[in-house]
Amino acid sequence: MLDYSHEEWTPTGKEVRIHPQAIVYKGAELGVGVTIGPRAIVGPHVRLGDGVVVGAGAVVEGHSSVGAQTKIWPYATLGSDPQDLKYKGEPTELHIGSHNNIREYVNISTGTVSGNGKTVVGDHNLIMVYSHIAHDCVIGSHCILANGVHLAGHVVVQDRVVFGGMSGGHQFCRFGQRAMIAAGAIVVQDVPPFCLVQGDRARISGLNVVGLRRSDLPKERISDIKNMFRLLFNENLTVEDAVNRMLTDIPDSTERKSFIEFLQSSERGICR
Repeated sequence: MLDYSHEEWTPTGKEVRIHPQAIVYKGAELGVGVTIGPRAIVGPHVRLGDGVVVGAGAVVEGHSSVGAQTKIWPYATLGSDPQDLKYKGEPTELHIGSHNNIREYVNISTGTVSGNGKTVVGDHNLIMVYSHIAHDCVIGSHCILANGVHLAGHVVVQDRVVFGGMSGGHQFCRFGQRAMIAAGAIVVQDVPPFCLVQGDRARISGLNVVGLRRSDLPKERISDIKNMFRLLFNENLTVEDAVNRMLTDIPDSTERKSFIEFLQSSERGICR
């Protein structure tokens, strides 16, 4: 991880270390133990939590907050203006949680007034090289975005979703918890929880079996998830009819609730 131990640093108190070649604007709020590397830029409206590391040449700007122990690798750009022609410089926001690993050349934009007004990233996420999270996205926790993942504006990603390299999500798409998106998949409709999709345009290819095995869910809960998948995709039912069957055939559980709520709230339709 970013090792600048051989460099000279500007003492600031609170165990904060700022490289002499870094630019930290007046007004920025830095927590205890923050490290800011050479040629990094931290804007005047930025808040960095305890232990945040900003790598060489990285830029954190806009009305952005970054949670404790998040690592921002060289040349990542956080809090940049949204790539939206309607944006007119309004003070929209970016909120990033704690313990995230944001790799080189990642770009995450602030929100827009016409959207949520903010982009949100949860905790314990790994966001790999060249990935892009656009304006007004809401990303959960414990997600993995492999190299070159591109999420358009207003995308919602629930917890523990895994994106393969060079995959992408159309604006306003939603990705349910523990879904898995195959490398190169282009997703234009919602991906239900626990499901695996692949292709252009992405289609359901099965359950995220590996994710379920790692979930520590009881075997009977995993069996219920498999039965919900069967009802939705293998029984030639409409979504409404599949939901009704789930309500009558599948025991009540957190997983059943989240699965059904996801289906009932879908506006773009789901991948089939």
